[in-house]
Amino acid sequence: MKLTQPQLARALGGSRPLSVPLISSWESQGAPKIPPVHRLEAYAVFFATPRSVAAGEPRMLSATEMTDAERQAKLELTRELMRLRNDALRATGVAEADEISRSLSAGPWRFDDGNTITIVCAQLPPDMREKMPYADRSSPDYIELYNYSDLDALFELHGHLRASNPTNQVNLRVAQQLVRDDYTTHLVALGGVDWNQATRSVLENLRLPVTQVGSWKSAEGPCFEVTEGGKTEQHRPILDQRGEQEVLVEDVALFARAINPFNRKRTVTICNGMYGNGTYGAVRALTDERFRDRNAEYVHDRFAGTESYSILTRVKVLDGAALTPDWTIPENRLHEWPGPTA
Repeated sequence: MKLTQPQLARALGGSRPLSVPLISSWESQGAPKIPPVHRLEAYAVFFATPRSVAAGEPRMLSATEMTDAERQAKLELTRELMRLRNDALRATGVAEADEISRSLSAGPWRFDDGNTITIVCAQLPPDMREKMPYADRSSPDYIELYNYSDLDALFELHGHLRASNPTNQVNLRVAQQLVRDDYTTHLVALGGVDWNQATRSVLENLRLPVTQVGSWKSAEGPCFEVTEGGKTEQHRPILDQRGEQEVLVEDVALFARAINPFNRKRTVTICNGMYGNGTYGAVRALTDERFRDRNAEYVHDRFAGTESYSILTRVKVLDGAALTPDWTIPENRLHEWPGPTA
């Protein structure tokens, strides 16, 4: 079938057709413009199946409409187009900077422009804050962040969100200071249900098959429980006794993304470990420059077309440092849950 630039512009743009000169700039022999990544992804969807033109007027199929074979064809086309794009960027000498920009502008931590993002952490208990004079508001050296738990995860995620969403407001909150409007933004809850009441409230509303059991004083210790098909499986962190001290060698963490139950046009995200290292690892899975692209691609391919999903992951800890989990390695994924299709 012969396809014109106006037809392609309408198909790729949907309700807001692209301009024909824009399409022409990508096809120009004399002064070609390199298409952005999201446009090449749209090309891959369009050309992955003849059904895009089967009705006469070209259109884009949604993720839920595509068959497994079509999704595989789309994936192969995307990889080929990205390889060609990288070759073109290298030829112009701007590959490195553009690839960093591409990486930051894609993945689960990129939200639509103009959307507020709220990161909520637990407030440290009073007995802990009393040991830190800088957490006292009456102190001349008062530092507000000393009231927040999971500071490693918060520092890492805030920087990434600001870089990935330069036009979006990113708010920091402790759970006790959330106001009504915060709940209807893109809400990100860091830390577990023991201290973070926002995590607890969100988990109760989402009804995931994964729950956190904070049985710290029991002989078995705390765990994540997965309940499916009438069966319950428990996943616990691993600690090693070294002299008189217990040392964490592997944590368990949850990364969950869903439609915000308080505003369907926004999302909620949970990054939650049994310990702080687990929470940090869940965040780093999609912020660490060495792993974020492969993990984001895995999430995209695995959960395409779903409104909600979760990954329960191992987070290995070496000499007190959390190592970023690679979700493309099956043994790192303890449990996955795709929610209902969109």
